[in-house]
Amino acid sequence: MGSVRRDVKSKFIIVTGGVLSGLGKGVAAASIGNLITKSGLKVVPIKCDGYLNVDPGTMNPTEHGEVFVLDDGGEVDMDFGHYERFLGVNCKFSWSLTMGKVYEEVRIKERKGDYLGKTVQMIPHVTDTIKEKFFSIALKEDADVTIIEVGGTVGDIENELFLEACRQMKKDLSPSNVLYVHLTYVPVPGGVHEQKSKPTQQSVALLRERGIEPDIIIGRCQEFLEQGLKKKISIFCGIDENAVISGVDVDSVYKIPIYFSNEGINEIIRSRLSIGSGVKPTWKKLVDNLDNLDGEVTIAICGKYTKLEDSYASILEAMKHCSANLKVKIEVKMVDTTDVKTQADVAGVLKGVDGVIVPGGFGTRGIEGKIQVIQYCREKNIPFLGICYGLQLSIVEFARNVCGLAGASTTEAHAGTPHPVIDILPEQKKVTDMGGTMRLGAYPAMMKKGTKIWELYDKNVEVWERHRHRYEVNPDYHEKLLSNGMIFSGMSPDGKLVEFIELPAEKHRCFVATQGHPELKSRFEKPGPLFFGLVKECMRKEKE
Repeated sequence: MGSVRRDVKSKFIIVTGGVLSGLGKGVAAASIGNLITKSGLKVVPIKCDGYLNVDPGTMNPTEHGEVFVLDDGGEVDMDFGHYERFLGVNCKFSWSLTMGKVYEEVRIKERKGDYLGKTVQMIPHVTDTIKEKFFSIALKEDADVTIIEVGGTVGDIENELFLEACRQMKKDLSPSNVLYVHLTYVPVPGGVHEQKSKPTQQSVALLRERGIEPDIIIGRCQEFLEQGLKKKISIFCGIDENAVISGVDVDSVYKIPIYFSNEGINEIIRSRLSIGSGVKPTWKKLVDNLDNLDGEVTIAICGKYTKLEDSYASILEAMKHCSANLKVKIEVKMVDTTDVKTQADVAGVLKGVDGVIVPGGFGTRGIEGKIQVIQYCREKNIPFLGICYGLQLSIVEFARNVCGLAGASTTEAHAGTPHPVIDILPEQKKVTDMGGTMRLGAYPAMMKKGTKIWELYDKNVEVWERHRHRYEVNPDYHEKLLSNGMIFSGMSPDGKLVEFIELPAEKHRCFVATQGHPELKSRFEKPGPLFFGLVKECMRKEKE
């Protein structure tokens, strides 16, 4: 790059991590950004992942966690959920940089001759490509602050080039425009009962070997960092003592911006980058609500990825949003439907449950158990929300047990079903690229006036939700479903695709489902309407 980039006006905050993964870099980055948004500044997040996949779309959620889908159809790391919920932005696929994406771009440019016959190398060609992505996003989005999270930990071979690109940025942009934040681990070994700084020291040493001096160190720990430990980290890592921040464990991630603020991070950001930050009053009020909950409801999430709760991260967050806004404690019960075979099984696993969510998913494992759960909710008048696959299996259950279509199913699970009430999109049947076979991103639905879902969406005629699925309600069965009492609450603008369904109020207190993933757009300040409606109905049921 050579000279200083004077065309880039954005400030950059670069968040790295050490010792071990999963410490919460995404939440830390989002929390810092949340504090900056109080000043009215536009904050744009970028996530760097070292894996060679172009995106996480084909990864197993039990290994990598939830795949987060954006408005533009991009499938990205679940940290983007934190960014959207904390920063109030709708992220874009271009803000997700995987090493697979970077290498692919470099390879294409080399084949086109863009490097003019030069030997293409990791440095400078790959690192320049990475930096150009950072700068072009900041310029295109007119960002006041760009937050870059480097996935993994310092020392991982996968992220070395990302770290090198980040190191060079201080020279490219001048030191007053770049702030380095390092998140590390402060353990308390069993039997010792003392916070240990050595992992932090070694992690920072690795970071410095790569030419990056942290401006802020956040120590992830069970309790607030002791002042003596902060001083020790300050001496060994060469930073101000007040720049050592406690990343204390909390019962809700929405408290973290407040904790960071109380630790003095606002003053450090102001002194290093000359920008203001602080806690928004509305955010503080909702956090206070979480500590003053009145009453309790239990909601079961009935799926097959229950061994890793990150598989349903956005649904769990949507529950917290409802809890804060309705001031009610929500106990979430994870139910694996793989071993649910009968209505008696369902009665056992749903004992004491006020409401049920059947979430999205793929494949055949556990679907008959989900169908049993849906039947039980429909017949026992239990508040129910179906999401994506949950809508599709609600149609299957209704077709079998209300419409009398024996053997009705989805062709995803039973290709030879006599009644394919759920079938793949015709235009997708010849597609073989696993990453390109789905309807992805935000799509509109035209709402039917007078329905429960129409009311939950504030009586809007047009509603947009994000999608991630291949299969649709088969148009050949629309009339049969409608004539037996199913309500299509929302349809695609051309009237061909079913987007929302519900049962009549006289038949069920709250039985709703959507082809979309409303959890992806739920926010702390404004919960997803379908979740909000479900929880309110559970509260009414509990009072009765």
